[in-house]
Amino acid sequence: MVLNYIWVAFFLVAFVIAAVKLVILGDYDVFPAMMDSTFASSKTAFEISLGLTGVLSLWLGVMKVGEKGGVVNVLARVLSPVFTKLFPDIPKGHPVTGSIFMNIAANMLGLDNAATPLGLKAMEQMQELNVKKDTASNAMIMFLVLNTSGLTLIPVSIMVYRAQMGAAQPTDIFIPILLATFFSTLAGVIVTSLYQRINLLNRTLLLTLGGACAVVAGIIWGFSQLTPDMMNRVSTSAANILLMTIICAFILAGIRKKVNVYEAFIEGAKDGFTTAVRIIPYLVAILVGIGVFRASGAMDMLIGGMRWCVELTGAGAQWVDAMPTALMKPLSGSGARGMMVDAMTTYGADSFVGRLSCIFQGSTDTTFYILAVYFGSVGIRNTRHAVSCGLLADLAGIIAAIAICYMFFG
Repeated sequence: MVLNYIWVAFFLVAFVIAAVKLVILGDYDVFPAMMDSTFASSKTAFEISLGLTGVLSLWLGVMKVGEKGGVVNVLARVLSPVFTKLFPDIPKGHPVTGSIFMNIAANMLGLDNAATPLGLKAMEQMQELNVKKDTASNAMIMFLVLNTSGLTLIPVSIMVYRAQMGAAQPTDIFIPILLATFFSTLAGVIVTSLYQRINLLNRTLLLTLGGACAVVAGIIWGFSQLTPDMMNRVSTSAANILLMTIICAFILAGIRKKVNVYEAFIEGAKDGFTTAVRIIPYLVAILVGIGVFRASGAMDMLIGGMRWCVELTGAGAQWVDAMPTALMKPLSGSGARGMMVDAMTTYGADSFVGRLSCIFQGSTDTTFYILAVYFGSVGIRNTRHAVSCGLLADLAGIIAAIAICYMFFG
């Protein structure tokens, strides 16, 4: 229902702004630009779905091998004490626990291509437990918020973009991103727990969150001891080594269980195509709405209004120039990436705005894209409090990113 209101608002606001620009300013290009955007966005949505087909087939096949090999069940048993607290509606030891863990681990390593099919697998398993098939369950919402908060340990792609844009030290945003995304995830878990009345003050969750804080602190300290070149090399190598280790571990587990690994892979991979096709209508809807909103000039007006309001208070408005990335990130990952590159091109990769745009890009994830893809794949229409919790996590990440950027680079 919330997505419905937002989607309609994109079009109505865009139409009103375009009409005003045509009548008052004589801008005859605005409506053609909006129409061009609808065609381009729908084409992009199809291309994204088409591009996902191979990756979905690969990872759903690998997950099927792991499922039949017992790896997913082992992960479920190990994580059961923590996940039974955050996901009380999921039975203890259910295979979906392992799928959720694999998805979150892939997101933390910045392995987006691996995370999406793993997440879709988890959603399908949670839908089997869902009583109301068209309404998001509490477990689904907590899972979505963990995804949209964008916890990232190794932001490889952002560091690569900074290197391409000529940054003196492409890795100098590594620690700020790690801190900002951690605060975003922590806020998302707390807000969703309050909505769902989950008790966070029990020993298991307190030890888990405290341990996570200690691990994050240790990672920050360890990488701070490396040179920028070595940090890039270690980050990239660690992500790819872990990914290949997971694939090989699943295959070996299947062999140990005397599973026909090849047939199991084919069985899982067949679901990749059908899942990709199911996603297309939802992606077309959300990307076309965003494209029209951008083409009408509504985004530019929003940023200009923000700068004017900030300047009225007498506060520094330097961070406002990086806000297009922050505002676009919940809507479109590729759009936010374009905003980030544009900020580095306009202001410089090592400027405050350029660095803040990179931190915005890494501190949260594409909330509406994730909602559209994950909920759309299982036919969820009533998203309940998923959007509000996801956006509050995004807001926490944005505020943390601004504060941390001033701390490091201000």
